[in-house]
Amino acid sequence: MRTLSVDNLIFGCVDNALDIFLVKHGEGLSLGKWGLPGDWMRDDESLEDAAARTLEQRTGISNVFLEQLHTFSEVNRYPDERVITTAFYSLIRPESYHSVAGASELDAKWFNVNDLPELIFDHRKIIDLGIQRIKHKVRHEPIGFNLLPEKFTLLHLQSLYEAILGIKLDKPNFRRKMLKMNLLIDCEEKQTAVAHRAANLYRFDPLVYKQLQKNGFVFEL
Repeated sequence: MRTLSVDNLIFGCVDNALDIFLVKHGEGLSLGKWGLPGDWMRDDESLEDAAARTLEQRTGISNVFLEQLHTFSEVNRYPDERVITTAFYSLIRPESYHSVAGASELDAKWFNVNDLPELIFDHRKIIDLGIQRIKHKVRHEPIGFNLLPEKFTLLHLQSLYEAILGIKLDKPNFRRKMLKMNLLIDCEEKQTAVAHRAANLYRFDPLVYKQLQKNGFVFEL
């Protein structure tokens, strides 16, 4: 009897909002319903390998960093049999990936986390925990390396934080805190082809970024 599965939470920012990638299942008990892309773990796979394979087969997304979120083992979480699932999550730039429905899916698309369709099993609970995790993460580790283009404005960075935290941040205060962390390098360039006043472009300092990921910090709101 199959008892171990994996589910993937893929988050991205679209139009200054936090979105998650969902699939409409095309087989089994969840036929025709929306849920997280997932699958059974094979006997010759680790959890990490199963998550990566499932993600590529069911969404077309590959070569992204997946971090383990939590293992869900409630007795009645899956109808008719005992199934334990381990969820993984990742943050990506949606425009950088050509994500499509997999062979066993009917549809796939991005949804705003505040406007989700009815979900199968306990997938809403899994997503809620994933949102809590990245909200905590954004306040204690640098976030944006996988969500922003190589060069970005401070407004882009603030919009990213606002999308994840779900709140409006004070612009001068946010910029002062970010620049004080020495995390950003001024590219000494400005935006081009914009209708408004061109803003300065920045990029992350990879060494400082890694150091802050290792040591952490507290981003006071």
